[in-house]
Amino acid sequence: MNFLAHLHIADHCNSHLMGNLLGDFVKGDPSKQYQTDISNGIKLHRFVDRITDHHPIVQACKPHFSGVARRFAPIALDMFWDHCLAKHWNAFHPDSLDEFVAYAFQTVNAQVVDTLPPRFLLLHSRMWREGWLLSYRELENIEFALHRMSQRSPRMADLTTTFEVLDDEYLSLEAKFPSLYQDVLNQAFEYHQQLIKF
Repeated sequence: MNFLAHLHIADHCNSHLMGNLLGDFVKGDPSKQYQTDISNGIKLHRFVDRITDHHPIVQACKPHFSGVARRFAPIALDMFWDHCLAKHWNAFHPDSLDEFVAYAFQTVNAQVVDTLPPRFLLLHSRMWREGWLLSYRELENIEFALHRMSQRSPRMADLTTTFEVLDDEYLSLEAKFPSLYQDVLNQAFEYHQQLIKF
C-alpha cells in the first residue's frame, strides 16, 4: 500500500494520519521518539506494510512479474493498489476522494513541525502541492510515478519495467484488490485496537 492507502487505513482505524505517513521515514522504536498517538501511527504503517508484502493475494500476483521486473514487484504493486483504491474509492469511504484528500491535507499540515525528518518534510511539500493522491485515479499517473521513482538511483532504473506488467495484467490484478484491501482493513483495525489498549 502507498500513501493514499496508508491515510485511508489510518482514518478507518481512527489512527494518527501524520504518524501513518511517517512510517517510511522513522528508524528504530518510534515510541522513544514520538508521542503515543504518532508512534502508534508509525507502528500501524509498518504493520500494514508487513501483512501486505506477505499476503497470499500479493504473493499470487508476483509471478506476473519476470526478469528484472520481479525484484520491483512489491513497489509496483503498492502503487497499483493505490490506483485501485482511488478508482474504487466510493466502495470504501462515504466521502468523495476529493473531500478526503482535502481533509487529510488540512489535518496533516496542521501538525507539521520543523523537527520532523527532512525527507518527510520534502515529501509532504511535494505530495500535496503536486496533487499525487488525486492523480492516482489515472493509470498513466502510476506510470509517471514509477518513472520518477526509478530516477532516484541507478539501482532503481529497472523499476520502469514493471509498468508493462501492470498494464498487461490490469484486469487480473484489479480483480484481486477488493478482497486484499478488505482483509488489510480488517487486520489493521484489529491491530490498532490492540495498540491503544496499552
